[in-house]
Amino acid sequence: MSTSTWHNWSGLITAQPEQILQPRTEAEVCEIVSRAAERRQRVKAVGAGHSFMPLAQTDGILINLDHLSAVTSIDRNAMTARILAGTRLRDIPDLLRPHGLALANQGDVDPQSLAGAISTGTHGTGIGHTGFAGMVKGFRIVTTDGVLRHAYPGAPGPDGRLFDLARISLGAFGIVTEVELDVVDTFILRASERSESLSETISHFEEHVRGSDHFEFYWFSHTDVVHAKRNARLPATEAITPIPRWRKVAADEVTNNGVFGAMCQLASTFPRLTEPFAHLSARFLDQREYSDYAHSVFVSTRRVRFNEMEYSVPLSDATEVLTEVRAALDRSDQHVLFPIEVRATAADNVPLSTAKGRQSCYIAVHRFHRDDHEAWFRQIEPILAAADGRPHWGKIHTLGFAELSERHEDLAAAAELRAEVDPDGMFVNDLVRRVFGIA
Repeated sequence: MSTSTWHNWSGLITAQPEQILQPRTEAEVCEIVSRAAERRQRVKAVGAGHSFMPLAQTDGILINLDHLSAVTSIDRNAMTARILAGTRLRDIPDLLRPHGLALANQGDVDPQSLAGAISTGTHGTGIGHTGFAGMVKGFRIVTTDGVLRHAYPGAPGPDGRLFDLARISLGAFGIVTEVELDVVDTFILRASERSESLSETISHFEEHVRGSDHFEFYWFSHTDVVHAKRNARLPATEAITPIPRWRKVAADEVTNNGVFGAMCQLASTFPRLTEPFAHLSARFLDQREYSDYAHSVFVSTRRVRFNEMEYSVPLSDATEVLTEVRAALDRSDQHVLFPIEVRATAADNVPLSTAKGRQSCYIAVHRFHRDDHEAWFRQIEPILAAADGRPHWGKIHTLGFAELSERHEDLAAAAELRAEVDPDGMFVNDLVRRVFGIA
């Protein structure tokens, strides 16, 4: 591909790399990295550009892995699948379904590349399930010497330490080319989506989380209404009752994207419309029950662009933190139409994970991409940070190495390993410097 300006999905992050390359094989990735090392060029990888942080920002070589997209092998006995790193999450269900398999969980959007989702700690919701990094059994990565390494538990030398410390990597250790993931048998989700009281939902959030396989909600400012989503897991032998296509188009495309997008445009120009639009949006949330294959239930269409900040806090503190966030929203002078989204996940043991060692509540705040998000996020971030909050690596936050080290006991060790495998800083950019404490 020719040199051009690159920007992320929301348009917030831009870069002018010297080259944008799209290798078709692992061997080509090794060749690109080796050649860059000889020329002392910087290299970053990018997938969908769905991160709101400058993870892929570079003036060197930007490697897009869209052509590295496939399931390369299935191990039915181990219940794992090896998948090329550039594979988009939206494509994985159709690749696994012929084998009777599925991902155990997914987030509510799916344009991301597999490696990008894992490297930033992307997650879904459900107290019995981890984020994507918790499903990783091994990965292949090209390091600064152009060597293709296989990182897996117990691997000798740096390969084993890469598995231990670099599953969530922020692209700072090399170019991931293939991932081995846990998979499960194909399953159905029975979904219930309805409006409920914000006060009641916040007060009993942990009960709601523990009462459903998957629970999440979002609410609009200046209302006491939440849109609560509960999903129950069923075997694939169950009959499905999907949303009729006409209703799905009406709700998801026309209302949730077309009408809501127009409201955001108007409220951006005329802020006084924000509160009535919030009440209108809450009033007309679609109430529905249906069942379908898991991917069709987990994932929603999101065409209205925004910027986002998300923190995880201990699940046991969720009610207190959500109450503080609500109070901050009610007294804020910011006109924010985009809803706040709240989810929960299981604890995991992955270094740099936002859920390491604790069941977690995730609180995400959004701002329409044409509006200034910084003032709004500045009001909410201190509340989340003070609650031992850990920022999602792919979403906006202001923390540096010192503050992040207080939240991630493995960050110092990960920084040492990063310096060992990339001594010349090939995969370094300003964000990597900030996160890993590079002078």
